[in-house]
Amino acid sequence: MDAQLSAEIDIEIRFSETDAMGVVWHGNYVKFFEDGREAFGKQHGIPYLTVAAQGYFVPVVKLEVDYKSSVFYGARLRVVTRYIPSKAAKVVFEYTILNAGNGEIVATGKTVQVFIDQEKRELQLIAPEFYRRWKEERIRE
Repeated sequence: MDAQLSAEIDIEIRFSETDAMGVVWHGNYVKFFEDGREAFGKQHGIPYLTVAAQGYFVPVVKLEVDYKSSVFYGARLRVVTRYIPSKAAKVVFEYTILNAGNGEIVATGKTVQVFIDQEKRELQLIAPEFYRRWKEERIRE
């Protein structure tokens, strides 16, 4: 078991991700967080398709982004995604985005997701069984 599960993914900034000033457009950081969550899920045995196959949506209900430094076309970023255990029926991640070239932190953030039953479209107040099993196998709270 690991008390602090995390995953890393590198992203090379494409021209289409920059604004008129040549700086990465602020909204793309939300996509980078998504890329980090997807990498985390694949690495730690809870990919998106597994969650969907269990009958749940997991929408983001809270998003925080703190921008620290500008990034330009051609830069390589490293997205570090850390799982934050919670006793509630939610999934919490914290992110650190680094300039892979110089190690500078360019952004930090956090997301909170909840479980919605796909069929009934109802918020789940108790974490689904598959998620509780996943946590028991990997996390010490």
